[in-house]
Amino acid sequence: MDHNEFFPPHDGVSLRELATRLGVELLDENAGDRMIRSIAPVARAGEGQLSYILSRKNRHELETCHASAILCDAAIRPIVPDHIPILLSKAPLTAFAMAGAVLHPIAMRPAPVTSAPSGISPAAYVDPTAMLELGVEVEPMAVVGARAEIGSGTRIGAGTVIGADVKIGRDCTIAAGASVLAALIGNSVIIHNGARIGQDGFGNAPGPRGMLKLVQIGRVIIQDNVEIGANTTVDRGAMDDTVIGEGTKIDNQVQIAHNVHIGRHCGIAAGVGIAGSTKIGNGVLIGGAAAINGHISIGDGVQLAAFSGVIGSVPAGSIYGGIPARPMKDFLREMADKMAQSDERAKRKGEKKND
Repeated sequence: MDHNEFFPPHDGVSLRELATRLGVELLDENAGDRMIRSIAPVARAGEGQLSYILSRKNRHELETCHASAILCDAAIRPIVPDHIPILLSKAPLTAFAMAGAVLHPIAMRPAPVTSAPSGISPAAYVDPTAMLELGVEVEPMAVVGARAEIGSGTRIGAGTVIGADVKIGRDCTIAAGASVLAALIGNSVIIHNGARIGQDGFGNAPGPRGMLKLVQIGRVIIQDNVEIGANTTVDRGAMDDTVIGEGTKIDNQVQIAHNVHIGRHCGIAAGVGIAGSTKIGNGVLIGGAAAINGHISIGDGVQLAAFSGVIGSVPAGSIYGGIPARPMKDFLREMADKMAQSDERAKRKGEKKND
């Protein structure tokens, strides 16, 4: 078993217990006493490790797999070698995510940087007017501003800045080096290293001597169970609020401008830029490096492909891609036509050379 000093293996969970906790079926009850201690990719998994496989395209990886168990669905079951016990699931990726949380709980959110005792570090600064419930942790060099309120079970990472009047709920993790200003944050929120929450939005007006800064006096509202990636920026509203809805997950290096409203349970991949005052519905998925224009609406359940350039509103349930973004079937048809035209031009050019 590979040793990982950053995320060491679990003391062990029996395969029978793990199956029960995941709500999956253990096909070989005789393997129920096997101990599972960590997760690993199929190709290099060994004793004590759990893997998953979703597609027959990866069946070659099973040739070197010696996992103590593998998660898969009924369609994959026939290609799994007989020596590997199967945990059968209708949603193996979801089950694997649950297994990872069981086996590596400390990897589920940013861990403390120091080994100092929990509580408020003497090397942190907490303003006397701030209100911290019992069980709050504040790591060294963190600053908690005047009248800030922080709920129990929340950890403020090393070097983090919590601005005046900010309110943070319970069981949150604000990782090292983040800053949170002009914000109201719910419960069980994770904000990763270096994220910037609540700074100025970008607003300027032309004047006789150049650009004049427009004041930004709104807030950022982050609802429960939101996760915000490293070095992501969420600007506060100009006069209204910037809102991130419950359960939404935002990757690293995303820019969310002032007055943007993002709905519940959205997924936004790295490098996305969302311009000001755009409204995004519930359950929207946005691929990496997509650029979204301001003052438009993205309906519920929309999927936007990576590198899309969205210049106008998108109706609910749509799948869009391309620059400018349009319905995916139209985009793919246009790409196929362009490729065919390019092949035809190359063919004619080659025929002329041969004449």
